[in-house]
Amino acid sequence: AATLTFLCGARSDEEFERARSYLRHMGKNIVRCGDVSTGQVAKICNNLILAVSMTAVSEAMNIGVTLGMDPKTLAGIVNTSSGRCWSSDTYNPCPGVMDNVPSSRGYTGGFGSPLMHKDLGLAVTAAQSAGCSAELGKHVLDMYSRLIADGYADKDFSVMYKYINSKNTGKK
Repeated sequence: AATLTFLCGARSDEEFERARSYLRHMGKNIVRCGDVSTGQVAKICNNLILAVSMTAVSEAMNIGVTLGMDPKTLAGIVNTSSGRCWSSDTYNPCPGVMDNVPSSRGYTGGFGSPLMHKDLGLAVTAAQSAGCSAELGKHVLDMYSRLIADGYADKDFSVMYKYINSKNTGKK
């Protein structure tokens, strides 16, 4: 189907074009991110954003549903307002909001929580080695560590919603 995106680093345009000639059979979007290893940098930065946004959507959906909002109504508002993001409009973590996403099938399939944890760890480590702040990344990494320790290691990373919901003290 050639639907993968490849984030590539290369020493030269010629080296990148040589790699592209092979990669184009597996993906449509092939991006030269810069020199060698910058493809990995782009991946961990993207997944850091994804993990933080999934956690924020999970927390907001949990608060809204716990306070009596219909999850589909809340998601509809978010998805047409300033809170809209991929984690809400394409991969919503709240069960019953969307069909054909992991939250609609018990958080099976998708991108595993341990893989997200690994990428967050790489992002935080890279930030620290570069002298950059990664406060949100560290906090979300800690949340994924606890989520995995609490038994959600075999679930998609959007299980963050279920993990946060399990921490409610006034559950309905």
